[in-house]
Amino acid sequence: MAEEKQNYMTEEGKNKLEEELNFLKTDRRTEIVERIKVARSFGDLSENSEYDAAKDEQAFVEGRIGQIENMLKTAIMIEEDKTNNSEVALGKSVTFKELPDGEKEMYTIVGSAESDPLEGKISNDSPMAQSLLGRKVGEAVMVNTPGGDIEVEIIEVS
Repeated sequence: MAEEKQNYMTEEGKNKLEEELNFLKTDRRTEIVERIKVARSFGDLSENSEYDAAKDEQAFVEGRIGQIENMLKTAIMIEEDKTNNSEVALGKSVTFKELPDGEKEMYTIVGSAESDPLEGKISNDSPMAQSLLGRKVGEAVMVNTPGGDIEVEIIEVS
């Protein structure tokens, strides 16, 4: 049997998943059951596209519920370490500048369940995070990106 993947997450990330799970189990399930009921009233199910669409949506929602329940079951909470802000670690924000041009960027390293690059949250499994984890302020680090390797200097960890 395959070993289950551990899901690192912050308290905020866990709360968001619990809210989504509650919404799916209550509101979405009820909506879909009602759609299936209405579609059944149209008669012959073999050529009923509304029924098929509602059943597909039901399967998707049930799959997502299972996925969220598994993520929560295997969750490992990221503890906030407010004392050591010199080393990049899971749950911390890191500001760095690209060398040599000095363009600054900031990301928070979170578990894959919370990852949202547009919000500045990158997965601890990403090549960027893997390159930065364990490094200290002032260090120059080579980061492997899809666009090629870049060198960055760590400016701040918070």
